[in-house]
Amino acid sequence: MWMRWDKSDRENIEDRRGQGTGGGGLGGGGFGGMRLGLGGIVVLGVLSLVFGKNFFAMLGGGDQTVQPAQGPTRQYPASAEEEQLVDFVNAVLKDAQGFWRGKLGDRYEAAKVVLFTDATRSGCGFAEAAMGPFYCPTDEKVYVDLGFYRELKTRFGAPGDFAQAYVLAHELGHHIQNLLGIERRMRAEQQSHPDEANALSVKLELQADCFAGVWASAAQTRGELEAGDFDEAIAAAGAVGDDRLQKQATGRVNPETWTHGSSAERIGWFKRGFDGKDIDACNTFGDRTASPLRR
Repeated sequence: MWMRWDKSDRENIEDRRGQGTGGGGLGGGGFGGMRLGLGGIVVLGVLSLVFGKNFFAMLGGGDQTVQPAQGPTRQYPASAEEEQLVDFVNAVLKDAQGFWRGKLGDRYEAAKVVLFTDATRSGCGFAEAAMGPFYCPTDEKVYVDLGFYRELKTRFGAPGDFAQAYVLAHELGHHIQNLLGIERRMRAEQQSHPDEANALSVKLELQADCFAGVWASAAQTRGELEAGDFDEAIAAAGAVGDDRLQKQATGRVNPETWTHGSSAERIGWFKRGFDGKDIDACNTFGDRTASPLRR
């Protein structure tokens, strides 16, 4: 991929790698307003099958109390390869945020990316690496354990640096939804129509994919993409579809528990944003909302 990396400026990167945290697993803290990360679908799918309980329902709320960090911070022994990945994440973050700032003007507020290992605290509750990258609207931060990028290649079969960029662009899409009030309106719709909660969540996730496509299209127009980058993003979108992940994790596909959309839907909406080149192409909610940009 492209990227003229600026290794000296990580102003919107919050590095918590190697820091311990309190709390305890899935039962130790609620999900609150957190959007479940790309890898978390696998975890909740397995738990739902084993215990006969819909763990996906926890996405709707919960206790946001988190225990304070335990123990002293230790120096994190990052490899040169991992530090290069941090530089890459920072470069994608700066490029994407510059694009959205140009689109939204004064409405745009910078998001931060929190890098962590194993577990950390967020404004939405206790977070573990197994959940995958996620965005928390409460503190306007994206949480990433860099180990997910290795899994994206080895476990999900989606290698390439632009596949990694797609993941971050998707989470920043949730930040755009938060700034424009789309997240809040979706939550209100879920409360008014609880029988449509999962379907509404899927629409929100597909819109974030579409927003990622809008940014990717702008990056291509600026000459920042290389041959094969678009295909890497498409492969990543398809690799983390609910149907594919559920089939991989449990051998079953249950659309009623989907929260992100099928592989075909995720690819389709990323392409729609890429081809449409504008946020107005991303109204996944149909008649429920007006243009997300003008609202």
